Amino acid sequence: MNRKSNRRILREKALQVLYAYELNGEGLTNLTEGILSDLNSQTDIEFAKQIINQCAANTKMLDQKIQEKVANWEMERIALIDRILLRIGIAEIIFFPDIPPKVTINEVIEIAKDYSTSNSNKFINGILDAVLSDLKKSGSLKKTGRGLIEQSVTKK
Repeated sequence: MNRKSNRRILREKALQVLYAYELNGEGLTNLTEGILSDLNSQTDIEFAKQIINQCAANTKMLDQKIQEKVANWEMERIALIDRILLRIGIAEIIFFPDIPPKVTINEVIEIAKDYSTSNSNKFINGILDAVLSDLKKSGSLKKTGRGLIEQSVTKK
């Protein structure tokens, strides 16, 4: 059995907070503190909180990006877990310049395999790839650092 990476566990905790918040509609701070209470590292707590806060603060914009890719679907028809995972993935791609998009997409897909339906990982992969492609085309993808910027190699 593969051991989950620390960041995967943090993303799963963010998913749990956002799922409970979506159902509850209130108490984001209390939910966050409760679900993250077993974390010891301040760095880990901050990473999870950053995901949670970016998703909560930007839900409309994130949902708009999802909606653009599922034009013939109503958002309510997308499973709640899948919607939240898509929000997490898009938020990481947009707001976390130090995380490579491929890492984000892979992590979200792996979480979907554990928490959602058997076809969710393909669905999520397709949407996140399409959003990433749009961000690249528009020049609004802001990634920094070695290994984060895809560079084209010209063959001679």
